[in-house]
Amino acid sequence: MSHTQEQRPDWRDLWASGDLGRFCFISLGIVLHASNETMIATIMPSMISDISGVELVGWSLSIYEIGSITAGAAAGRLVSYMALRTNMVAAALLYAAGAALCASAPDMHWFLAGRLLEGFGGGALVSLSYVSIERLFPRLIWPQLFAIISVVWGVSAFGGPLVGALFAETASWRWAFGAFAIAGAGMALVSLGVLRGPQATQRKASPEGVPPFPWLPLLVMAAAIMAIALAGIRTDLASAVILLAVGAVGLAAFFLLDARKPRSRLFPTRPLDMRTQVGNGIVMMAALSAGTITFSIYGPLILTSLHGISILTTGYIIAAESIAWSVMSILVAKAQPQHERAIILAGALMIFGGMAGFVFAVPSGSIPLILACAVLQGGGFGIAWPFVTRLIVSSAREEERTVTSSAVPTMQRIGYATGAALAGIVANAAGFSEGLSGETAASVAQWLFLAFLPFGVLGSVAALRLMNGERKRTTME
Repeated sequence: MSHTQEQRPDWRDLWASGDLGRFCFISLGIVLHASNETMIATIMPSMISDISGVELVGWSLSIYEIGSITAGAAAGRLVSYMALRTNMVAAALLYAAGAALCASAPDMHWFLAGRLLEGFGGGALVSLSYVSIERLFPRLIWPQLFAIISVVWGVSAFGGPLVGALFAETASWRWAFGAFAIAGAGMALVSLGVLRGPQATQRKASPEGVPPFPWLPLLVMAAAIMAIALAGIRTDLASAVILLAVGAVGLAAFFLLDARKPRSRLFPTRPLDMRTQVGNGIVMMAALSAGTITFSIYGPLILTSLHGISILTTGYIIAAESIAWSVMSILVAKAQPQHERAIILAGALMIFGGMAGFVFAVPSGSIPLILACAVLQGGGFGIAWPFVTRLIVSSAREEERTVTSSAVPTMQRIGYATGAALAGIVANAAGFSEGLSGETAASVAQWLFLAFLPFGVLGSVAALRLMNGERKRTTME
């Protein structure tokens, strides 16, 4: 059957076959990761009053990201050494141990150690969710499952702060992490019964034997992410720029080292080469992730300081972006394959339109215009992400599809981390290094969103190349 004749199954068919129910369990790893990641903002005040350590607050998110990106990169390769189910159980237990350590931490240093373990477990769970799609489900239903991921991620990220606030107000911040520890241990236990069959219980064999584990590339990546994370929390402009440059060089070194070991590589061949479909998809994903993180980080602060808009209102705007992402993912999930690349391009252009709109909307303080840009940006991600993810994985070499599936969320996280660090540098250069005031907020609002438009251009060009690549392939056929 050709790709133009291929039909998408109905959602009820997916449920009747058991595929949808099984994947809903697998996506619990995304719930644990995303909600825990965003919960930290609302429990921080009560946590600091209990164990102190306010000078280390910036590390609570950064160290979690270091762990999640590093473990996410390794997850696709680990299935060469252990079965998918074994990896899932180990990741869930590691996550649970980290959450338990956070819940019982006597001081901030122990708390950060727990956050690092949580990051390792959570990052691995997310990547293993993508690996599970590639390993356990037919390619025909990948867009539906990637759409579910988008919905789960959006709802979890939105609900995380609410969960944290409820625990902090009604019980204790420690109980919030205790609940995640119980959930992680429960997921590990249930995985033993849910993940069955040879694809889940046997490691992915290679005719050349088990490859050596890529310790050196992984350590280089961890060091690079560490430098980027440090750049994002430094207030001194010069040192922040140097750290970001070191991080960029470290990432380049990682990709070079990874390419030298084909049998044990963590990323697909030529992952950033825009002459390939895999490269265009990954570049698009990383560029748009880096370019859109600015509003999430600095939007509420600028709108509150510059225009007096309430935190509640800015929260609703960010929630609207997540809701638009989730709703649009579901609406387009059953689109025909011949329309996928056009949808990807449309999504990229919507994202770029939202980014460009923020350049004018945030300085003006127009809530309807800001809301429209947020919905446009979120909706663009919603329609593009399921299909660009499927395209990246299906375009990879057969023997590299597992590491490619785990590389997708890893590159997204790298894009977010890099964008966040660069946003901090631009914001400090534009005025925040002099303190927070209406005047400095106005200066930052003027330059911050404008500085990130090149990422939107790059992402849109990559999406256009994906569409042109399909036209060339169709012509050759």
